[in-house]
Amino acid sequence: MATYLLILIIAASAFSTLNADVSIDCGSSESYSSDDYSIGWVGDDLYIQHGESVELQSSKPIYQPMATLRVFTDRKKNCYNIDSEKGSKVLVRAYFFYGNYDGKSSPPKFDLHFDGNHWITVETSADQLVYYEAIYVTKTDTISVCVAQTFPNMFPFISAIEVRDLDSKMYGYSDSNRALMLRRRVAYGTKAIVRSTDDFYDRIWVPAVNGDDFTVLTSDETFIEVSLDDSPPRALFQNAFATDNTSTSIQLGTNLPTTKVPVYMNIYYSEASVLDSTQKRSLQLLVDGKIYTKPFIPVYGTAGEFTLNNLTANSDTIFSLAASPDSTLPPLINALEVFTVSDELTDGTNSDDVEGLASLQDEFNVLKDWGGDPCLPSPYSWDWINCTSGSTPRVTALDLHNNSLIGSIPEFLGTLPNLKQLNLAGNDLSGTIPSSISKNKKLKLTVTDNPNLCVSGKSCKTASVDTSGSGGSSSSGGRKKSKLPVILGTTIPIFVLVWVIGGVCAVLHHKRKSAAIAAGNVGQVGGANKSSGNPQAAQMQMAANNMAQNVVNDFIMNVHEQQSAPEPVYNDDQQNHLEEGN
Repeated sequence: MATYLLILIIAASAFSTLNADVSIDCGSSESYSSDDYSIGWVGDDLYIQHGESVELQSSKPIYQPMATLRVFTDRKKNCYNIDSEKGSKVLVRAYFFYGNYDGKSSPPKFDLHFDGNHWITVETSADQLVYYEAIYVTKTDTISVCVAQTFPNMFPFISAIEVRDLDSKMYGYSDSNRALMLRRRVAYGTKAIVRSTDDFYDRIWVPAVNGDDFTVLTSDETFIEVSLDDSPPRALFQNAFATDNTSTSIQLGTNLPTTKVPVYMNIYYSEASVLDSTQKRSLQLLVDGKIYTKPFIPVYGTAGEFTLNNLTANSDTIFSLAASPDSTLPPLINALEVFTVSDELTDGTNSDDVEGLASLQDEFNVLKDWGGDPCLPSPYSWDWINCTSGSTPRVTALDLHNNSLIGSIPEFLGTLPNLKQLNLAGNDLSGTIPSSISKNKKLKLTVTDNPNLCVSGKSCKTASVDTSGSGGSSSSGGRKKSKLPVILGTTIPIFVLVWVIGGVCAVLHHKRKSAAIAAGNVGQVGGANKSSGNPQAAQMQMAANNMAQNVVNDFIMNVHEQQSAPEPVYNDDQQNHLEEGN
């Protein structure tokens, strides 16, 4: 028993990392460390079972995480579910590298969703990697990233997904009920992408292009003090762009859309040299030529930041940094972040209905690979359900005919208050129909072609027409089966449970792993990005998961043999190219 419990701690530790940062190589079944950047990647087997895995064929070198993708040729939407902590602030990134995987030389367009919210219409490129990034506060304990077909014969695909936990203080001027959608994140004066080696939160800072219009300043201070809530990496403040004189301003490229949208912008700066008494550098932000801020003065050896929000703008809006009238030195800038602000995020489908559907998926394995919000965003509900409209939809119909369902009809289906139609025809259901369904006068039930189903309240006989009944029993095959006792305390002493919980908490305290990715086929971007993580982390994680799962299964079987309890009755256009640009 002691051995089992020790391994259970390891298992719990392995499973708890699902809440940590993760880099998912979509279409791959391997866990590995990239030779290019020593990044820990995992395959997507644990996150999705639907779709087709495709390996790209190219005469040019492809960065390994971009060498596979997963494409979806059916369903309205297909989703990855990633465990998170409710109320946490996260950065979610989705990557798309077409690479002419289908030989059609026709990069597709399709929709991207997160947590039941419309994200963006993805516009893939023939030979460039594009990625999209959102920063927001989660409303549930699951992050979903979904792709949805919106154009005929354009099948959605995805190459990689990354999730990074952020500090709750970061981007603190944003509304917690809205998401920040990245339009541009750029470092001025750097020659290579700045990522996880320098940025603990693994944001991608792309080098800005200098068309000989700017002077590149290098800080005389080797250690810049950074005490900002947004935690920009110190490496950003080693270099800066500056104009040649005080009469020339720095125009900021924003990559904003043509329509006016709410904007959130961070401008980072630091004085590069010690100034004498006759020198002064003072900056002002101008919007369409009008002064928008009071002057702010960069300090030598210290990182500074100015945040702009509560403003609507578009691609025609001109943002520029200019020297204030009393400044003797020209303006400078170290880094820039530009976001658009989303509409208010949805709370999702009614939580009671979501729990009911989750229970249904637990009952029938064939339904388990449906992920994301069941009803949202409209009209991209799961194919086998209908929902009400509105911000918090309810499930009104379940169409589960011809799904090879085996076993009894779950009792809880009759407790979904807005359910009007339940089509279970053409399966191999057995037992009796629960009374919660048979007595529901508002529910239209179809159970034809279930030869082993019995009518409630009468002698057992085949249900060959629309009918309803009571009762239910579990079975094997398409339906999941469990004999795990309800109360484990009869076998496992309380002090052991405390031991397990303590082990898990210790692991959670150290759960963050450094992870990074640099995209392959990056256009004009030079240099390489390094990782601060353990190169063997991914392999060790997979090994731990496999060993832990096997031991947990053995442990449960051991508990089964020691228990005589009866089986319980079942009752759930932002687009970022990895290239330099303005």
